[in-house]
Amino acid sequence: MKILGIETSCDETAAAIVARDDDGRGEILANVVRSQLEEHAPFGGVVPELAARSHVTHLDGIIARASREARLPLTELDAIAATAGPGLIGGVLVGLTTAKALAAALGKPLIAVNHLEAHALTARLTDGLAFPYLLLLVSGGHSQFVLVRGVGDYERWGTTIDDALGEAFDKVAKLLDLGVPGGPEVERQARRGDPARFKFPRPLLREARLDFSFSGLKTAVRLAAESIAPLSDRDVADICASFQASVTEIVATRATQALRHFASALPGVPVQLVVAGGVAANRSIGGALRQVAEMAGARLVIPPAPLCTDNGAMVAWAGAERLALGASDGLDFKARPRWPLDAPGMAVDAA
Repeated sequence: MKILGIETSCDETAAAIVARDDDGRGEILANVVRSQLEEHAPFGGVVPELAARSHVTHLDGIIARASREARLPLTELDAIAATAGPGLIGGVLVGLTTAKALAAALGKPLIAVNHLEAHALTARLTDGLAFPYLLLLVSGGHSQFVLVRGVGDYERWGTTIDDALGEAFDKVAKLLDLGVPGGPEVERQARRGDPARFKFPRPLLREARLDFSFSGLKTAVRLAAESIAPLSDRDVADICASFQASVTEIVATRATQALRHFASALPGVPVQLVVAGGVAANRSIGGALRQVAEMAGARLVIPPAPLCTDNGAMVAWAGAERLALGASDGLDFKARPRWPLDAPGMAVDAA
């Protein structure tokens, strides 16, 4: 089957066409992503109304380009999938409405995709991973551990009680006037800094639960910066390095606990850890997780960076996975600004 996937939940306008065979193997035929980075840069972050307007302007062209690159007319698609939430509601509405119009015009099934499920299932597209596995989702809006038992079958083991990790990176970057996107800029500065200069806190580090908290760490960074202002280039690099060292230790410690919990909860099952979301591209965090996985005897899967950040291929694949199990959605499906992975109705038999 060949599925068109549309992604407009934040500031990437994306469309992709993915093929899935009867054995569950996937192939990306086209994956087109248009970033709105330059449009939002003057504002220091994503402006929801501006993002939605940009989606309206560019989405049709992005879909047409995906069709050309895949050498597949839209009439030959088997279904249309689109992110229906969670995300910025204006952007989600643009993508979902476009998908509904295409589904109606072409007489194709519609699959309303949970954005988090798209991240959760990407490793099955890239690495053919079998269920079950543990997902660490770290992005601008989410930081959580999820047990992935199957398509539509998720159990959240831990989440952030305040800021998401990607949000913390972005706020530190804004505080230090590093520009956007914040995460890569903080990482770049950290490479030349001293990670031991500032003793930033590791919130919740010694607690047994698998939750995260980054708000206090962000505040500590702000207080440290204010105490030595004006900041030199060396100060900025050292703050970034010390902040990154703190979050890396937090994530590595939590992942160690989560893998132990997985082994205990599912005895005899191969331990597999998938890392998804934009922060998965951070080399320091990725390196620490590789060490954690090796020590736990676990398989670690981090999809290629372009498939960790928001893209249409992950949406198309999630749609293909659900369609293969007989799931589709009505044209009355409503966009959702919030949509937890463990919400009622995610199971395929409830679709």
